Amino acid sequence: MYSSTMDADQPLNEAAKAPPSRTEKGRCCGGFKTFLVALSFSFIAKAMSGTIMKSSITQIERRFDLSSSVVGIIDGSFEIGNLLVILFVSYFGSKLHRPRIIGIGCLIMGIGSIICALPHFFMGYYRYSKDIYINPSENSTSGLLTCFTNQSVLLNKTSPGIERKGLEKESESYAWLLVLMGNMLRGIGESPIQPLGISYLDDFSKKGDSSLHLGSLFAITMIGPILGLTLGSLFARMYVDFGYVDLSSIRITPKDSRWVGAWWLSFLSAGLFCIITSIPFFFLPKNLDKPQKERKGSAPLLKINEEKSQMTSPVDHRKNVTENLTGFFQSLKSILTNPLYVLYLLLSLVQASTHIAIVTYIFKYLEVQYDKSASESNLVIGAITLPCLASGMFIGGYIIKKFKFTLLGIAKFLFCLNILTFILYLLNFALFCENQSVAGLTLTYDGNNPVASHINVPLSDCNLNCNCDENQWEPVCGSNGITYMSPCLAGCKSSSGNKKPMEFYNCSCVEATGFQNKNISVKLGVCPRDDQCTRKFYIYNVVQILSFFTSSLGAASSIMLVFKNVQPELKSLAVGFHTLTIRTLGGILAPIYFGALIDRTCMKWSINSHGKQGSCRIYNSKLYGNTYFGLNGSFRFATVILYIVLIYAMKKSIKKKVPKHQEMEEKLRIK
Repeated sequence: MYSSTMDADQPLNEAAKAPPSRTEKGRCCGGFKTFLVALSFSFIAKAMSGTIMKSSITQIERRFDLSSSVVGIIDGSFEIGNLLVILFVSYFGSKLHRPRIIGIGCLIMGIGSIICALPHFFMGYYRYSKDIYINPSENSTSGLLTCFTNQSVLLNKTSPGIERKGLEKESESYAWLLVLMGNMLRGIGESPIQPLGISYLDDFSKKGDSSLHLGSLFAITMIGPILGLTLGSLFARMYVDFGYVDLSSIRITPKDSRWVGAWWLSFLSAGLFCIITSIPFFFLPKNLDKPQKERKGSAPLLKINEEKSQMTSPVDHRKNVTENLTGFFQSLKSILTNPLYVLYLLLSLVQASTHIAIVTYIFKYLEVQYDKSASESNLVIGAITLPCLASGMFIGGYIIKKFKFTLLGIAKFLFCLNILTFILYLLNFALFCENQSVAGLTLTYDGNNPVASHINVPLSDCNLNCNCDENQWEPVCGSNGITYMSPCLAGCKSSSGNKKPMEFYNCSCVEATGFQNKNISVKLGVCPRDDQCTRKFYIYNVVQILSFFTSSLGAASSIMLVFKNVQPELKSLAVGFHTLTIRTLGGILAPIYFGALIDRTCMKWSINSHGKQGSCRIYNSKLYGNTYFGLNGSFRFATVILYIVLIYAMKKSIKKKVPKHQEMEEKLRIK
């Protein structure tokens, strides 16, 4: 019996010891390298499309006449889509053909991005002003309404094109829902890329090489945001309807609050790139053939034993399902009754809400506070954020490895970083620009007195008989440095026609300010910020560099507090539930309530064709800054307090784990 057993095992042992052939080795290495390259491109694609969505928020808001809170819902739809399938992907993904599922995910992500761009192709041409209708076959625009013009006659001469435009608006008013659906599809498509990609990478990489591959993968991913911000900046300079209208007739500039760039081109580019990255995954095998010497020798025997046991013993599937569900709820109860885990979960939620709000509305903040165009905002964020985050994550990981921090040491390290970040954050309150001088919003129309509220400011003698439309927003800058909401409200009697830059003359409200210069004219556009605001912008950039770098130092180590405070067998569930909570309560809700608070700082809303409130034209910049940084600062302060509580709870937990006899020994040693 002994000899027969040896004979039966002999071929298996020889096969295990036999070196792999060149064909097998080449197929393994080639397949793995192909997968690694394909996965790198998919990570770049998902980062790129996500960055494009964030950087296009303000342009989507203007194009569809939406408030910030509604745009927050659009932004949060990505997380909703991700959550719809994350459990399915986590459970069934490893049992199916992982490369193909990743490929399908990239394909869906690409289709989602293209759907986001679709409204542009069936909506009418963008009208940035109530009095303008651009006809692509005519190089003309209707004249701007000025004081003493017979407004009723001019408004009655509405062209059939404008009437058709009003009818089209009925069907276009909910076109933004397509953007929401496309973004939700993006979330569904992205869900399998990271979990299945990393698990496949770990399964078939050489022993000890997984960390190197993962580090390289996350480093390469930074190319995605760079591409996204670069494309976003480039297309934001191009007018939304370029190629269809005469650009010489467009009288607004990229710095105008009504400017909409070619946002749809960014989504089309991201969509096509995602679809291209999906192609290689459909040609990769379900499993790569690893050399036999890298496999466990018992694997074939285990497989045979498993097959025999399945054939000989009947399986009660209902019992297994019941046991699995019971085990799942018991495990969930175990982590939710762990005070350290729950405390850090709450801390992470508060911290993540701050990060999500900053990423979502920082582009808008630069436009509102410092009068930067969407293109400039993209370049500034790209230049500040990406290098700081990349270097901070690398140095933070090196510090943890160098000093070999314990779990308590990591918590103390993160606590110190949060205090430093909070102090840097407070500096932003000193960097707000003064509110712009706008007649009818911050000043009376004659420009001589400030107003207590921007709501229903009465007309002055200079424009009382002009029959102006007070809802119109066609800002002009007076030679006295005051912005007026329209040439009519500035009391202007004549204009220079379609010449650029367009000017209006004989403006009675400019004259009423007591301006000594004989030139009582206004130019199209909002008055620029003063030099002091420009200096504050440069200081703001320095503060953001330090703040982003400091906060990113703890990015690599913070995840360890998620699963190191629970039992090893509950590590996966702890990370999954943590991610689910952050995405649900942070990723979905934070953009909505931050957007709702930002809406409260608006001084002038656009009015759409239905007479309803559209997007904001101008904000109270100081109130916007206090709201934006005030809420974020409150969250950061709460994070610091929660870290103090967490460190105290961890110290208390460590003392409980130390046996009493060890305490006695330590006391004796001290004596």
